[in-house]
Amino acid sequence: MDSTLADASAKNTVQDVKAGVEEKEEDENFEKERLRQEVDYMTSKVEQLEQKVNEVARFHTSSSRDKIQHSKPSFSLRDREREKINLNHRKQQEASRREVGCSKRMAELMRQFGTILRQVTQHRWAWPFMTPVDVQGLGLHDYHDVIKKPMDLGTIRRQMDAKGGTVYKNVCDICEDVRLVFKNAMTYNDDQSDVHVMAKTLSQKFEEKWNTLLPKVIEEEKRRKQEEADANSREMVDLRLSGETALEKLGSELDELNENLEKLRQEVAPKCRMMSVEEKRQLGHSLGELTPEDLSKALQIIAQKNPSFRPTEAEVELDIDAQDASTLWRLQYFVKAVLSVQAKTSIAKAQAKTKRKKEICDAIAKNARKRIRKMLS
Repeated sequence: MDSTLADASAKNTVQDVKAGVEEKEEDENFEKERLRQEVDYMTSKVEQLEQKVNEVARFHTSSSRDKIQHSKPSFSLRDREREKINLNHRKQQEASRREVGCSKRMAELMRQFGTILRQVTQHRWAWPFMTPVDVQGLGLHDYHDVIKKPMDLGTIRRQMDAKGGTVYKNVCDICEDVRLVFKNAMTYNDDQSDVHVMAKTLSQKFEEKWNTLLPKVIEEEKRRKQEEADANSREMVDLRLSGETALEKLGSELDELNENLEKLRQEVAPKCRMMSVEEKRQLGHSLGELTPEDLSKALQIIAQKNPSFRPTEAEVELDIDAQDASTLWRLQYFVKAVLSVQAKTSIAKAQAKTKRKKEICDAIAKNARKRIRKMLS
């Protein structure tokens, strides 16, 4: 009876111990998963901020290289779209105001030019130039061989009066067409012909009147260019202010991330088990397989917890045993990831080399078979 009770008690004790161990393992697994998720989240945040830093750097590099820059860095999809919409809206509004002002001033110049054109067309010698040249009626069979772009004053007048003003946008374009009328006439007709003399006389009168309007045309062109330059300058200021705001926001996010990383580091460090002698030996061997660039990154990891450590010196002495557990495991994680990439790269190169060798061997065998068939034939 006593023996049976003792066996039952021992069995219950074993079950309790087993249940306690399982519960402890379950708690540890839960804690590991929680920490893993936090690390993944922090890693994602670091990658996002690195991307933002690169975009800011590219923006300022591009801005210093090009005075008129029409793009800017984006920090998130929402921010990018909002800034893009706002900037485009402001540009459209300002461009619309400039266009309205310029159109009004140009309309006034065209009105004054219309007065000049009317005075020219009222001259007693203007009648040959008021309508298109009647090539067929006058038997001028070579006219289009000599004159590539026919023009007449009546056509110019109709285009100026067209509704909507879709033909001429600038008074200088009308001036060039008037000059073309007289140039065509003087080109096709002999110097001593009546048409040539009439065209030359009207051309001189037109130029005299045009010179009275020309200063206003030049002033309008200068004003238009200055307005465009001012608009570009304001756009640069907007972009610069936007970049400065983004930098302030980025700095705040970096500070917050550093605080979270430090809290996570302090939480994880006490939970790290000590690395065994064999694991340390393997870690030291793996460090020796890194490229100089990756080795420099590994030394930076050590320097983060050891301010006195100088990773940039010509010769660096590294005592694995002197490093704390969290630093060693961070090194292990980094080295493992780097060597994994190196291994995949090496395998890809080896496969490419093997493929190339096979192609060469196949080509040699093919040529050999051709020679043998040729010898046998």
